Amino acid sequence: MAAHTPLHPNLRWGLVAFSSSLFINNKTRDSGAAHTYHPAHEVLASLPLQMMLYFNVYYFPVWCLAEGMMLQLKYHLLPQHYQFLLVTAFLILSLAEGSRLYLGYVGNLQEKVPELAGFLLLSFLIQLPLLLFLLTDSHIIRLPLEMTVHSLFLAFLLAEIVAAFLALKTMTKQLAAQFYLWQFKEGNQGPQPCGM
Repeated sequence: MAAHTPLHPNLRWGLVAFSSSLFINNKTRDSGAAHTYHPAHEVLASLPLQMMLYFNVYYFPVWCLAEGMMLQLKYHLLPQHYQFLLVTAFLILSLAEGSRLYLGYVGNLQEKVPELAGFLLLSFLIQLPLLLFLLTDSHIIRLPLEMTVHSLFLAFLLAEIVAAFLALKTMTKQLAAQFYLWQFKEGNQGPQPCGM
């Protein structure tokens, strides 16, 4: 018997379905037997990657605020082309980071290879070059706070790239093994020759 709740039943079941997709082992009474999860294989989600993503979600607003303040302080001191480059880099980093973190969460927790590969590509092809530009270009005015927040962001990014690569390697190996097993089972259950 479920406890009384002020939530509408449809909203309650929607939240249960949503939480069961995020948290695999939902052991509340309202989840029912239909939502029971019996893993057919070992859970492949990477705990180190998930921890780094979790802390990066909280660090990103701090980075965004600090970078926005530093950009505002030095904007009028920069040449016009560097003004454009820095604003563009800040906007691309900010927009790509939200997408990157979402893809990392979905790809890791739900063990989805395309999303995790997208996370890795965004990290390696967009975030890393832009962050290295902000850290190493000698013509921009680099402030101490800016160097600190960029260095910490770079450390998160490099660690996440390594962890995502290892998680992706493990997931693809498992999926390939499942595919070959499925092919083997289908081959054994194929059509039998007539007359035998």
